[in-house]
Amino acid sequence: MRLYDELVAKKEKLALVGLGYVGLPIAVAFSKKVQVIGFDKNSDKIARYREGQDPTGEIGDEEVRLSKVEFTDREESLREAAFIIVAVPTPVNQDKTPDLKPVEQASRTVGRNLKKGSVVVYESTVYPGVTEDICVPILEQESGLVCGRDFKVGYSPERINPGDKVHRLSTIKKIVSGMDQESLDIIAAVYELVIEAGVHRAGSIKVAEAAKVVENSQRDINIAFINELAMAFDRMGIDTTEVIEAMNTKWNALGFRPGLVGGHCIGVDPYYFVYEAEKLGYHSQIISSGRRINDDMPQFVAEKIIRQLVLAGKKVRDARVVLLGATFKENCPDVRNSKIMEVAQALKEYGIVPVITDPKADPEEVRLVYGMELTPIEGIKDADCLVFAVAHEEYKNTPWESFDGLFDPSLPYGERVIIDIKSILDKDEVEKIGYCFWRL
Repeated sequence: MRLYDELVAKKEKLALVGLGYVGLPIAVAFSKKVQVIGFDKNSDKIARYREGQDPTGEIGDEEVRLSKVEFTDREESLREAAFIIVAVPTPVNQDKTPDLKPVEQASRTVGRNLKKGSVVVYESTVYPGVTEDICVPILEQESGLVCGRDFKVGYSPERINPGDKVHRLSTIKKIVSGMDQESLDIIAAVYELVIEAGVHRAGSIKVAEAAKVVENSQRDINIAFINELAMAFDRMGIDTTEVIEAMNTKWNALGFRPGLVGGHCIGVDPYYFVYEAEKLGYHSQIISSGRRINDDMPQFVAEKIIRQLVLAGKKVRDARVVLLGATFKENCPDVRNSKIMEVAQALKEYGIVPVITDPKADPEEVRLVYGMELTPIEGIKDADCLVFAVAHEEYKNTPWESFDGLFDPSLPYGERVIIDIKSILDKDEVEKIGYCFWRL
């Protein structure tokens, strides 16, 4: 436990590699207990952090401004750290196979600057075996050190839920693992400095890696089940939300609702499990089926928009469709793997150029990632169709008259189309007014 004692005494430093939605909150939390180096190769991001800005919206500008994190884009600074946490994204390729390039590149960076006696902990979501079979050899090759003798490794999957102000880093139990008992004890003790909910010691690194992909795959499957019901109920003329509300009166109902499944976790992690299982000769059935259902939802929603436009007597190609929301979930600015953008692309196939607005998303990021423009809601008018795509608090708290003002004022109510993907509107009230209304 010498390393732990030296961190607490501020004789050694802790480093975060990757300062996104996961890494930034971790770095700031640890900086209240130990000396922290926050490294990210994105110089623009580092400059914003140094200016006290939080583009992730996870902890707020003031927390960043007051933090004692040493923000840097110089990888040489990592040589000052003896406890290094890697929290870089792990996306999938276009063919849905794991894209390990970010974690491999981070491992090379850490390896080039690794010193004897260090502990390296990975938080990036991976399939079982990546830490020990892929990352450790890179660390050894780049550093010239030997794992187990000169440095130790561990794995502690991130569980931060972007935009969630209740379940925060400190209040979510942390899974920790190490390559041996010594590393496990050190890693557990270090994380216990900032995790009020405590830690769960996994039996091995592979167990901890598997736990992460499984917990998100479980959610993915449950949402896929509800999405499949929603598509079936739509054909039956049954309102899915009403069914769920009735079902949820039972004590053991799980409370899942239909929706678009994007983001960097639930929409990605199951593919890591499927990939590794198939490498070993097992073809995943339930998880793969759930992924197919959820991946097909943007097209299903786009077709429902088109159908409602036709029922309202609108000429589809000329219809002005407004998408209210661009992020992958409510109350956060994260647009990674946003399925709303896939809905927008599907609408373009029908000749519709949708207008997209979002109070949280960064317009420049949307432009760079998707090649689409965001329009301030104040500049929107003459709409034929409003699609409530993301349940931001701003939309929930906005008086209905403001949304009604976005429509073409010459349209009779029966030709004003409302699509409620997130079921945030009062169905009876909207239909009573006379809108052409559909919800998922």
